[in-house]
Amino acid sequence: MTQVVDVNVPDVGDFKDIPIIEILVKPGDSVEEESPLVTLETDKATMEIPSPFRGVIKEIKVSVNDKVSQGSLILTLETESTASPPNEASTNNTPLTDPDPTATHVAQTNTLTQGDIHAEVVVLGAGPGGYTAAFRAADLGKKVVIIERYPTLGGVCLNVGCIPSKALLHAAKTITEAEDISKHGIAFGQPEISIDKLRHWKESVIGKLTKGLKALAQQRKVDIVYGTGKFAAADIISVETAEGKKTVSFDDCIIAAGSSVARIPGFPYEDPRIIDSTGALALADIPKRMLVIGGGIIGLEMATVYAALGSKISIIELMDQIIPGADADLVKPLQRRIQKRYEAIYLKTKVSKIEAKKQGLEVTFDGDKAPDPQVYDRVLMAVGRRPNGRDIGAENAGVIVNERGFIPVDQQQRTNVPNIYGIGDIVGEPMLAHKATYEGKLAAEIIAGHKAAFDARTIPSVAYTDPEIAWMGLTETEAQKQGIEYEKASFPWVASGRAISMAREEGMTKLLLEKSTRRILGAGMVGINAGELIAETVLALEMGADMEDIGLTIHPHPTLSETILFAAEIAEGTITDLYMPKKTIQ
Repeated sequence: MTQVVDVNVPDVGDFKDIPIIEILVKPGDSVEEESPLVTLETDKATMEIPSPFRGVIKEIKVSVNDKVSQGSLILTLETESTASPPNEASTNNTPLTDPDPTATHVAQTNTLTQGDIHAEVVVLGAGPGGYTAAFRAADLGKKVVIIERYPTLGGVCLNVGCIPSKALLHAAKTITEAEDISKHGIAFGQPEISIDKLRHWKESVIGKLTKGLKALAQQRKVDIVYGTGKFAAADIISVETAEGKKTVSFDDCIIAAGSSVARIPGFPYEDPRIIDSTGALALADIPKRMLVIGGGIIGLEMATVYAALGSKISIIELMDQIIPGADADLVKPLQRRIQKRYEAIYLKTKVSKIEAKKQGLEVTFDGDKAPDPQVYDRVLMAVGRRPNGRDIGAENAGVIVNERGFIPVDQQQRTNVPNIYGIGDIVGEPMLAHKATYEGKLAAEIIAGHKAAFDARTIPSVAYTDPEIAWMGLTETEAQKQGIEYEKASFPWVASGRAISMAREEGMTKLLLEKSTRRILGAGMVGINAGELIAETVLALEMGADMEDIGLTIHPHPTLSETILFAAEIAEGTITDLYMPKKTIQ
């Protein structure tokens, strides 16, 4: 006997309204349990939604480009009536049910095997989350060992991610500001770019920070084993080092192994002219024409750098706007600015083929407004990142890795194995360094016996483009999707004295508030230094501030931070820097 069941989007962490970029099945297809059904894409990662049962696809309920959230109906599936729902575990800090003892395999709390090195706490991965966890555990009196695949600490973020990209973005900002100021009476000649010196300066920034981390590890007596680590058992990690194999046994372990660049299959990746973010940051040259595949944060940040250095940039994005995770009104000022500077921005378009030819990479496009095939000197792949859950031998320790490659954890960062914890990209969205550091400190404190749990109310996001875009808490898109009653107060930077004096009045600051309590629900801003400004609104949300609290807080004048104050005053009807006739002045 068969039955037809609904297949819904499982827990996808904090993300909502995630676009579907590919449907992998059609009605009539037979699928096995865990077979991928659709592919979703956030700003920084792609994810496949698996089938919960074995069966036959009955009806597809979604289309490509539809936006879905947890609980959204994807399709119906005809399956045996004896099938039962799987035990769905969270990938972003929601509590796990008690693990099934038969699925756990091993749940050791005492070390059974002594390795070449023994640690009370071993941290697998030394990115921002990993080194934070290690240093906090050491400060709390634990004997700590870090296992790191790179020859320096800092992980992807410091070595080939956040830090080098911000160094190059600073250089790009200097170039564009020199161009912009020419309209106001100060003219410079064309910049002379020494790519070797620029690369050397970027590497020096990385070097300063990595040396600082090494010194901090030495001060705390944290041992470092450089090499690629994989679990050999529930209490031991095998590390391939330059000197040969070493084993590290542990009482407790924190997995901080991060994520890797996602790829679209079928492209000629053996051609060095196709690069990912790591290749882009290497700054091998300044291509004349470069295509960026992916209009999310990573792709647009790299586009900002190369456009300033002189490349003709084209962006291709499958969705109907760049940075799909942000509200459209925040994205528009950025899109207006870069449309004037870039060669092209193709929305609702995808790359169907890349052919390596002598004169360049010939790219074929697909979409309603797809251009004819184009030839580029370089193509940057920026379609997201995938978690490294399947690359660390987790099965040897009995640690569950879900179908998307994430390691589910509970609110105390514990995996299904009680003495093994997970933090950062590998445990779920959003894949952000500041989330990882929060989780790393939390895991270390719990291991040390503190009573703590993940209770952050929001995790801010920032695109370090020009202008920057930052947001936190509830977005308008999410509020509308969830049917939440809210009010919006937006202050245009065209009325900000500081923005006008900097000739950058294209920005905007927006606050969302709950109608009944007037408390802040979310915030977003676009403009220079938006990434620095967003922190005030994060604190306001964490403290439960309402619009009156923010509106009565004296801000320095003239500053961009005033725009948060002015937005709150708009919400309260007390604004004097704008004339708002529809508001009652108190």
